[in-house]
Amino acid sequence: MNPVSVIGATRRFGSFVAVDDVDLEVAAGEVVGLVGANGAGKTTLIRMILGLLAPSSGRITVFGQTQTREQRRRVGYVPQNLGLYRDLTAGENLEFRARIFGSATDKADFGDGLVRDLPLGTQRRAAFIAATQHDPELLILDEPTSGVSPLARTVLWDLIRRRAEGGAAVLVSTHYMDEAEQADRIVLMSRGRVVAQGSVDDIVAGSRVTEVVAAEWGRALQVLEADGRMVTLSGRTIRVLADTPERVNRVLLEAGVDARVTTAPATLDETIVVLES
Repeated sequence: MNPVSVIGATRRFGSFVAVDDVDLEVAAGEVVGLVGANGAGKTTLIRMILGLLAPSSGRITVFGQTQTREQRRRVGYVPQNLGLYRDLTAGENLEFRARIFGSATDKADFGDGLVRDLPLGTQRRAAFIAATQHDPELLILDEPTSGVSPLARTVLWDLIRRRAEGGAAVLVSTHYMDEAEQADRIVLMSRGRVVAQGSVDDIVAGSRVTEVVAAEWGRALQVLEADGRMVTLSGRTIRVLADTPERVNRVLLEAGVDARVTTAPATLDETIVVLES
């Protein structure tokens, strides 16, 4: 039985549906990336899994049961706001959390400064250690690397991987696509619903973009953007999402822009943009 099982979970706030008929599984030793833009429903779903919000309909079980106080001792959680007391030192936070769970205090040295005075990357590392020093079997992280440097993100992901390799089930929400690629499986949410899930290869499989190479690339870009297309630049190569080469070529010809129009495999970022649109 998987540590997390979500079947048809829905959460309504009045007439607003924040999470809509979501299915989700997280297995032991697996890192599942919960991906989506702000407002996609990620945090609401996480709070439902933790038992902080009751589903309006559907069923959520953790370790085979609905959430209980005893089960929460098997879970480590890092919320977006880190869950640390800012007027205590990092060490005091670790000691306090260890006493709650009856575990040993991690001896990581963060110095004597108050949490509020520490760099954000250091705060996030302290929050991770505070959430894992009791060796949880399930680790839930809500955008744990938001706002930190690439180096700090790499360090935190190394810690996440070690936990999964040790057998913990890990559910981590993120809006960074390079981080999503480090997960074993991705669950993409948009407007409260799951719109795709699987490995990166599963989600990207067969997705294509239209590539445009033109001497007047600036004008070509202007023409395509003015026509309302989803367009990105890779150097001076224009990549057009969710459109065919035939239509793109016709628009450019009608504007008098000479270009070479072909197709290319889409990236994960590009595929997700199309799925969310």
